[in-house]
Amino acid sequence: MKLSSNGLSFEVEVAGHDRSPAVLLTMGLGMQLTAWPGTLLDALVDAGFRVIRYDNRDVGLSDKLDHLGQPNLLWQFMRQRMGLRLRSPYRLQDMALDALGILDALGLQRAHLVGVSMGGMVSQRVAATAQQRVLSLTSVMSSSGAPGLPGPRPEVSRAMMMRPKSRAPEDIVAHTLDIFRMIGSPAYPQDMKVFRQHLLDGVARGSHPAGVARQMLAIMSDTGRHRLLDRIGCPTLVIHGEADPLVPIACGRDTAKRIPGARFEAIEGMGHDWPPAVAELLAHHIIPHLKSAPA
Repeated sequence: MKLSSNGLSFEVEVAGHDRSPAVLLTMGLGMQLTAWPGTLLDALVDAGFRVIRYDNRDVGLSDKLDHLGQPNLLWQFMRQRMGLRLRSPYRLQDMALDALGILDALGLQRAHLVGVSMGGMVSQRVAATAQQRVLSLTSVMSSSGAPGLPGPRPEVSRAMMMRPKSRAPEDIVAHTLDIFRMIGSPAYPQDMKVFRQHLLDGVARGSHPAGVARQMLAIMSDTGRHRLLDRIGCPTLVIHGEADPLVPIACGRDTAKRIPGARFEAIEGMGHDWPPAVAELLAHHIIPHLKSAPA
């Protein structure tokens, strides 16, 4: 269904009973709401939660902001390396307001927040700037954004900057598969045939590279989030894979260290993806955390 938030239209899907505690799921860079693993969604609903997932701005079936232009990420990366200020078409704080507006549109005063990667960053900002709206925070495979933290492995950075051979669905999927082979969980390999079909379905549903570039620039320019994290007062769980080559585990440890009372869980052999076995592990950690939070 379509909901209005922060002046934009968002594609939103809701599962579970209307009177159940709400869990707002925020996805990572360029990923659509269909990227949430069914194993985790089913476990949350079965545990008695109302599960809300949505396409972020600029991806999937939500509004695109092409009038803001497509950034040159290589040039922006060079500016960042030179210590120059980046100019992003929008900020992660704008995306945090998107999330809050979706809660408003559903008539929800408070919700649990679960965010992965970029979605974890957005959820951190919601929890830090709208404390009264948040029951708990779970930040998965994400970062505080603090200066000095390690970045992706060089080969991963190069792959992220590359483009597919063409805009043909097969080439887009081949490029995405190359990246996920680099960042995936070594202890929990994907069924690549199933995953490839999932990616093809996602391209057919809504592929929008310009929007992904704008999201990436919003991440790159979000340099002050780490200074906000000590404002977060809700129960917080930080989960990170020990084998994450895109967002190294030091980033998760730093996030937990900066949030008062946060609990940190490291998962051995987990990278920067969520195959079914990893989704089961995430559910094993997340559901008790949600249930232990004050209503």
